[in-house]
Amino acid sequence: MEALGLTPEMVVVLSVLGLTVFLFVSEIVRVDVAAIIIMVLLGCLAALPGLENLVDVRHLFDGFGSNAVISIIAVMIIGAGLDRTGVMSSVAAWITKVGGRTEGRLIALISTTVGIISSFMQNVGAAALFLPVVNRVAVRTSVPMSRLLMPMGFCAILGGTITMVGSSPLILLNDLILGINETIPETSKMKTFEIFDVSPIGLALVATGILYFIVLGKVVLPKSPGPQVSRGRSLLKYYERIYGLKGEIHEIAIPAGDDCNGKTIDDLEQSFGIQIIAMSIGGKTVMEPTRDLVISAPAHLAVIGEPSKFKAFLTDNGLTEAPRLTVFAASLGGDKSGIAEVVITPEASIIRKTGREIWIRRIFGLAPLVIYRGGEVLTRDRAEIGRTAYQAGDLLVCHTTWAELTRLEANKDFVVVTSDYPREVLRPEKLRWALLFFTIALGLVLFSDLRLSLCLLVGAVGMIVTRVLSIEEAYDAVSWNTVFLLASLIPLGQAVQATGTAQWIADQFLTLLNGAPIWMLQAAVAVLATAFTLVMSNVGATVLLVPFAVNIAIGANADPALFALTVAISTSNSFLIPTHQVNALIMGPGAYKVADFMRAGGVMTILFLIVSLVMLNLVF
Repeated sequence: MEALGLTPEMVVVLSVLGLTVFLFVSEIVRVDVAAIIIMVLLGCLAALPGLENLVDVRHLFDGFGSNAVISIIAVMIIGAGLDRTGVMSSVAAWITKVGGRTEGRLIALISTTVGIISSFMQNVGAAALFLPVVNRVAVRTSVPMSRLLMPMGFCAILGGTITMVGSSPLILLNDLILGINETIPETSKMKTFEIFDVSPIGLALVATGILYFIVLGKVVLPKSPGPQVSRGRSLLKYYERIYGLKGEIHEIAIPAGDDCNGKTIDDLEQSFGIQIIAMSIGGKTVMEPTRDLVISAPAHLAVIGEPSKFKAFLTDNGLTEAPRLTVFAASLGGDKSGIAEVVITPEASIIRKTGREIWIRRIFGLAPLVIYRGGEVLTRDRAEIGRTAYQAGDLLVCHTTWAELTRLEANKDFVVVTSDYPREVLRPEKLRWALLFFTIALGLVLFSDLRLSLCLLVGAVGMIVTRVLSIEEAYDAVSWNTVFLLASLIPLGQAVQATGTAQWIADQFLTLLNGAPIWMLQAAVAVLATAFTLVMSNVGATVLLVPFAVNIAIGANADPALFALTVAISTSNSFLIPTHQVNALIMGPGAYKVADFMRAGGVMTILFLIVSLVMLNLVF
């Protein structure tokens, strides 16, 4: 192979690459803004004499219509559609139920599931689908999203190495091998790979990623709580500081034959001064149960109460508290219900009436915990709350479901003070349509030759046409900062390849290893592929480096197919900076900084190289 000389265009591209890395690492501006700056800079530089071939300005913005970007937009819409029908909430409920509040167990469940899914669909698609799941799990368990999203994202990338259809480089590899076979000696011709030939390597990588975050997650993951967790904790402190209200929810099992059996909700609340906000009997959960509801053991209760009164309730009835919410993990999650403040209006029909008279829980879905009047807490006592007549301006601190609170906003008797709660309108009746079009999209991805973006858009458009989502909701589902980040970086990758900069870097790197042993050459190829995929698309890196790797293997009397596969696997080793589509996707929701990726991704990059090289040589 003839070595390339360094041209002025290459110098410019190398300088722009350095500026890109500096902007990403320093975070002087947001990463999506930095990417836009780089895109505009490349366009301006291409207008200078002698740099016309730097980038084709006529196609500078083609990235916004690229296969990858349109695919991401479509997947986000599909994920929002599934979430709107309650599918993602059910998955989150299962993960929460099995994983509890243990961070390591949650990481293992989420990451394993995403890793398996991404082995049969594009990793960015799997990550986008699971974004709402992770969000719900974080809210329900109080584990910050920042502690869950990065393991999920990394394992989505790793899962793409489990099958030959899990990532674009592996899909492309067999075509590259067939093309290269036409140009190399008969004795060196390579066989193509079957779909599950790489499975042992991919499974080992996913397992490594999961174990890495379970063992070292407390060290490498960001320690700051995510926005949802911060909000949940700060609200509980707010209610305690302002109203003296302990808002923790306790789950209690009522065994068969217990003294509570046969008593009403009112009996227990009036006797012990507690508030029962949910009851589960025979797998059916009743939110804000009315006072006349009879407890039929075995049952489970969700209780809010002052510590002394709650303790007395447990002691007198010989009951024990569950260590965490399990039965009520889904129904009492922060995305479904919580504590809210409502004010009684001057013309309300309930003025001078008590909560017991108007059956406030049955009619309005409100379980009052505090009555706040005239700047003071009037009462927190459960017995008094029900018998206190309401006045205009009374502020009620209540436990309620967000669905009930949404309906209450249209009621003229109340002004809803709490504003930042999830106003989700679920459409479970659209579940079949959502699953149908998700299945159609997935089937087209796996079994047709249509472009990935078109396959996914079929699912997205289908959900909009069948009104699983409105078009406005579809627009809202798209993370536009992610779209701009990815689309703006595409011209840089094209410039690196088109100007010969990528080939020049490869030449310099591989010249240093002339005469080295085979294992060192293979490791060098893996490192080079890793470096290239950080600054250009993994497909571009694969196309460029597979021919180099094959020729190096032939010259060293090594297995050319093994070296080609080394490149295709190593282009998934993209954890160090958020240039990979999956990393860009999770950066905003996880509130990550580039330094977070460098800290966690640096170790993962080394582990990936070690495990992949060992497994490649063991399997092949």
